[in-house]
Amino acid sequence: MKPVPLDNTTHRDLRIVTTRGAAWGDDQMATPVFIVEFRDVQAHYPIVFQPADNGPGMQPVALLGLRSGENLFLDAHGWDAGYIPLMLERGPFMIGRAGSELTIHVDMDSPRIGRGEGEPVFLPHGATTDYLERMNSVLLAIHQGVQGVAPFVAALLRHDLLESFVLDVEAADASQNRLAGFHTIDEDRLRALDAAALHELHAQGYLAAIYMAVASVTHLRDLVTRYNKRLVRNA
Repeated sequence: MKPVPLDNTTHRDLRIVTTRGAAWGDDQMATPVFIVEFRDVQAHYPIVFQPADNGPGMQPVALLGLRSGENLFLDAHGWDAGYIPLMLERGPFMIGRAGSELTIHVDMDSPRIGRGEGEPVFLPHGATTDYLERMNSVLLAIHQGVQGVAPFVAALLRHDLLESFVLDVEAADASQNRLAGFHTIDEDRLRALDAAALHELHAQGYLAAIYMAVASVTHLRDLVTRYNKRLVRNA
C-alpha cells in the first residue's frame, strides 16, 4: 500500500476505476460491516462474526463466499447484488489524520487508480466531484461504524449471544466442503433474555441490529446455490 493525503493539486487528474471484479480486489470471501449498514446488508448477505484481526473480540462481516478468495457475487457483468458494503465501496480511499482533523488518503498502489479512465475525483477547477463527495460520506460512515463495533460486540458477549457454527456443503460436483471459523447470534439465548436485558439492548440501539443479523443467515442457502451454479457453469 502507498497511502498519501489527497489534494486537488497533486491529484487533479486522478481517476478511479469503479468497475467491480476480481482484478480490482473484489474477490474477497468476507468484508467487515457496521451497524449503520445492517439493514442494507441483511437484504443480500449473511451477517456473521469472526475473530477481529487487530485484537480480542469479534467483527461483524458480510459473507460473500464459501472459500478464501471467492466472491460469489461477482460475475461477468460485475456485482450481482443491490448493495455493496461500505468497506468495498470505498475503493482506494481511507481515513487519515492531520493533527486532530480527519483527512482523506488514497492508496496510489491500488489497482483502481485509473490511467486515463474511471471516475474523476476533482473537477477541472479543483472542486470535488459528486463521486468524491460520495466517498467522503462512505468514509465518515466507516469511521463512525468502526467506533461502534467494540461496544456492540461487548454487549453481545456480555449476554453470551454469539455461538460458533459449521456449515457442511455437499456441492453439485459431489465434493464435500465445510465453512467454519465464524459465529452467529445464538437464537435460543436471545429468546431467553429477560425484559431488563432486552430493554438494555434496545436502549443501546442494538436489538434491531441483532434481529437483522439473525434474519440474514437465511442467505447462507443463497450462497450455496450461487456456489453450485458457478460449479456447473465452469464445469
